[in-house]
Amino acid sequence: MLHSNQRRYTATLCAPMILGAVFVIGSALAQDTGSLQPTAEVYEKQIFPLIDKRCLLCHGAKNPKAGLNLATFNSIDSIQKNEKLWRKVVIQVRDGAMPPPGAFSLTPDQKNLMTTWVTLVLNSQPAYQKSNPGRKIIHRLNRIEYNNTVRDLFGVTSNPADKFPADGGGGGGFDNNADTLFTPPILMERYLQSANDILDEAKPERIFRVKPTAKLQKRDAAKQILAYFAYRGFRRPVQPNELAGLLRLYDIAAKDGESFEKAVKFALKGVLVSPNFLFRVEKERNTAAAYPISDYELATRLSYFLWASTPDDELLRLAGENRLRDPKTLDAQVDRLLKSPKATALAESFATQWLKVKDLYTSAQPDPGKYPNFTPTLRDAMYQETVRFFDSALREEGSLLRLLDCDYTFVNEELAKHYGIEGVTGKEMRRVKLADKKRGGVLTMASVLTLTSYPLRTSPVLRGKYIMEQILGSEIPPPPPVLATLPPDDQPREGLTFRQRLEKHRKNTLCAGCHSRMDPLGFGLENFDAVGRWRDEIGGKPVDASGVLPPKIEFNGSAELKQIVLQRKDDFIHNLTGKMLSYSLGRGLEPYDMKVVEQISQRVLKADCRNSLLLHEIVKSYPFQYRQDSEGATTARATEEPPKTRKSAEKG
Repeated sequence: MLHSNQRRYTATLCAPMILGAVFVIGSALAQDTGSLQPTAEVYEKQIFPLIDKRCLLCHGAKNPKAGLNLATFNSIDSIQKNEKLWRKVVIQVRDGAMPPPGAFSLTPDQKNLMTTWVTLVLNSQPAYQKSNPGRKIIHRLNRIEYNNTVRDLFGVTSNPADKFPADGGGGGGFDNNADTLFTPPILMERYLQSANDILDEAKPERIFRVKPTAKLQKRDAAKQILAYFAYRGFRRPVQPNELAGLLRLYDIAAKDGESFEKAVKFALKGVLVSPNFLFRVEKERNTAAAYPISDYELATRLSYFLWASTPDDELLRLAGENRLRDPKTLDAQVDRLLKSPKATALAESFATQWLKVKDLYTSAQPDPGKYPNFTPTLRDAMYQETVRFFDSALREEGSLLRLLDCDYTFVNEELAKHYGIEGVTGKEMRRVKLADKKRGGVLTMASVLTLTSYPLRTSPVLRGKYIMEQILGSEIPPPPPVLATLPPDDQPREGLTFRQRLEKHRKNTLCAGCHSRMDPLGFGLENFDAVGRWRDEIGGKPVDASGVLPPKIEFNGSAELKQIVLQRKDDFIHNLTGKMLSYSLGRGLEPYDMKVVEQISQRVLKADCRNSLLLHEIVKSYPFQYRQDSEGATTARATEEPPKTRKSAEKG
């Protein structure tokens, strides 16, 4: 008999099998489902019989495992009202995770029938068919955006926002999510101090573009300066009353006897602490219907997406001429912004959060006794390798699949020695061609390999989980308490290698469900130690970097693993598209956004995964160019109240 806690956690394993996506290589599906219709008749005659025979033994009315009773879904409406759940069910069935292998498994045709029909039902609901730009609340500049903005406005490079409270990661896992960019009182104090520091650091010629002359009075010169910076700081034309308010600040300082320069700087503080500068404000139109954002708002969204900074003069000029929304003009501006050095911010901000390499500075702590070569400078080089590589893969025309497998990377002398690459000297990061397929792409970078390891050893579990979640977009539930813990290092014990101990460990019913799918992926990276160095032996025994994935797909080593992952390029592109769209919008994605994600990812796939197309499609997408007033925005939510149980399900 299992202990009560063990029974509870055994039950919870069934929830991830239904609710979480897993890595399984799918079979080709032969059945033609093109004539399927999202009707009650199809559900009664074809879909529910499958659920009844294959699912309800575990997830029926009597003691449903993990509290999930599929018998309660007795109508199309009940499925649509629980959209988030059923989209995850589709993934589970499609990938073969549920029903589990054995007597209750579905044939390929049955899987195709169920997943196709449920998807049709979910996509046929009005909320999904109708385009919805989602909520767009007032958006505070995060620390990176603030630093870049004052850099571009005043030439300040001291990163004053580094002294601000840290920004939390919101929906999609990014720190530019408007929902989590709160404004605590201490931040207002920092804004005031930062305004002083910025104006003290800024070069006088950058600020005093206009100077008083015999023909230009001091106040008129101040007005021109204030109008210039307010226009660029507010990212739109300045209203007369706004400019008048700034001039009043100048007048107060001038009346107190301050010099022209000090009086102008005092008024400029009003720009730097204004909500119109600190927040990306979009004007609401008091309507329930969605509407296109203004050209100035589009310029702001575009520049903060690709540059994490304020629009430059050309973007503002095109917005003022109402030309930015023209598709050809917009395409040209996307290309122009990507060619700018400022576009590195996309890699610095987006890629480091998506790939989690920022964790190198927090949670990744290799043991200094075992890995003395893991120095702060090596860690910096690992981090920069990822940034430089993503930047090149996104800006140089080519396939996004280079992110998974590529013949070049970026190293300096220290990182090159770490990798065993010869002929690199100096601290500067530079592009090098890789000699073989062992490395190449983000999965074999030391940054990723280090952050997916423990202090004393690698972790096939963490590495496999990383591939599933960060690369392929699958959801892995948190692990239950285990009955026995694994040792902290990877040395052989009791005649067993670490791999053999892990295989024995995952035979436990509490562990097998997820580990059987994660671990093989992680084993493919076992030739890399806990700080990403290549190794051929562990404790005097040859490294076993082989793995087997359903249905009996065998591979060995990192080069073959990358090819296995590339077979899931549809999932990779879909995941990357969703992450990039979420980042560009500054909010988490909702179910109604999935249509846009699917449309963009399919276009990218049909274009051989061309990298620039992804960015162009996001910028031209409906949610990027439209908005809805806060009260008018609607979100489909799952119902809290379960529908009635159908009679035939009671038999289960």
